[in-house]
Amino acid sequence: MADQRITNLFQTFYEADPDPKSELEWQSPYTLLVAVVLSAQATDKSVNIATRELYKVADTPDKMVALGEEGLIPYVKSIGLFRSKAKHVIALSRQLLERYDGEVPHSRELLMELPGVGRKTANVVLNVVWHEPVMPVDTHVFRVAHRLGLSNGNTPEAVEQDLYQVIPEEYMEHAHHHLILHGRYICTARNPKCGSCLVADYCPART
Repeated sequence: MADQRITNLFQTFYEADPDPKSELEWQSPYTLLVAVVLSAQATDKSVNIATRELYKVADTPDKMVALGEEGLIPYVKSIGLFRSKAKHVIALSRQLLERYDGEVPHSRELLMELPGVGRKTANVVLNVVWHEPVMPVDTHVFRVAHRLGLSNGNTPEAVEQDLYQVIPEEYMEHAHHHLILHGRYICTARNPKCGSCLVADYCPART
């Protein structure tokens, strides 16, 4: 059960932005899935630049498989680890066609069976597409959770489980985006902007 400090913290986030959105651009569960796979160790901005052109020619699994790995690489070569990501995108697209008639499965376990899809990516899709109250933990969420005293977990999954325990249920749907956006723009790794922080009054790490 959340303590009052944590409740106040997420209430403040929610009041400032009651409907935060992913900064990845997408038009369907499939295009979001591909964007999230491409976003590993890359910025959302760089992924959006690439996918704007890519999705003009391949925005479904069958079109992506037809494009092929060598056809995909020119669109994503500006993104880090582009060769392995291209391989994963083609392979997961093929599996979607073979197993799910080209549809993205609404299941963490089934998503995680797809090439290049880990727990964080699966959780992003579940949260953004289907509004499930799940917690994808990336480097921003991991850092912010520790700074805000929400978790002492040593792994992303440990932090995820801690966050399920402490965040009030009514704020869980949007909690991931509140934390990731806060980490991206305010509670940065270096020189956090504590003077501009909405939740500074509830932060044990405030300087």
